[in-house]
Amino acid sequence: MDIFGIKGLLICALIFIPFEHLFAERPQKILRKGLGVDLIYVLFNGLIVKAAIILIAANTLEAAAMLVPQWITQAVGGQPIWLQVAEIILITDIGVYWAHRAFHEIPALWKFHAVHHGIEELDWLGAFHSHPVDAIVTKAISLTPVFFLGFSEGSIAVFSAIYFGHTLLVHSNLRIPLGPLKWLIASPQFHRWHHANQREAYDKNFAGQLPFLDVVFGTYNSTGNSVPEKYGVDDPIPASYFGQVAYPFRRRVKRSKRAAQNSEVLHESQPARKSEAASAVNIGR
Repeated sequence: MDIFGIKGLLICALIFIPFEHLFAERPQKILRKGLGVDLIYVLFNGLIVKAAIILIAANTLEAAAMLVPQWITQAVGGQPIWLQVAEIILITDIGVYWAHRAFHEIPALWKFHAVHHGIEELDWLGAFHSHPVDAIVTKAISLTPVFFLGFSEGSIAVFSAIYFGHTLLVHSNLRIPLGPLKWLIASPQFHRWHHANQREAYDKNFAGQLPFLDVVFGTYNSTGNSVPEKYGVDDPIPASYFGQVAYPFRRRVKRSKRAAQNSEVLHESQPARKSEAASAVNIGR
């Protein structure tokens, strides 16, 4: 049994490597910086996240059997597959959006998510480069409603295939103009500007598949056809896999520019808050 997904990795490599060579957004070597670490993420994270999803599904289905009326789960699971898949995409991406946004806005969570943003040369393998805690929490938030409501196994399988392929695509080093569909389908260009280490890109484009969620919630970054100057973060992310896994648990010795700027925004808003509640007890966020 291919528990590490080696066959799937080879198939993806045969698809993405030639296309990234022919239609590259920016010049980049196949054997680029951080490739070895990303391959370790593929092997270990894939196994860990799969095990976590199985546990999440089992516990959620058990809870749903006790809490959700059977007629609801039968109605949801009895819909046409295509409609179920569309609903799953919307439900999960709302979860992904808010989980992703929380990992950016809450300092303790950002230390986990900074590992993913530490990628300095972005390609399809970057999709696997996430701290296990980051990946598992996001999966739990986005998938729990799907298991809870009783979507069919077939629709979940179709969604999983679409989500997996699309996640690799948005991290790829490809230029794919989508025209007016850019509001509906996340492209590499859309997600590339989420990874850019430039002030105008910070805390923007949180959606995984549906960019209109960023439009609705005011976090969309329209960049036209421009290409980011650089990727990565200012945080002192270790170079090794185990160093990166341990990084969020270490005491921070240096504040990143992004954290400092977020702190400045909070301080600027404090006087207004205090004047509105001068007689109230201060409550920490």
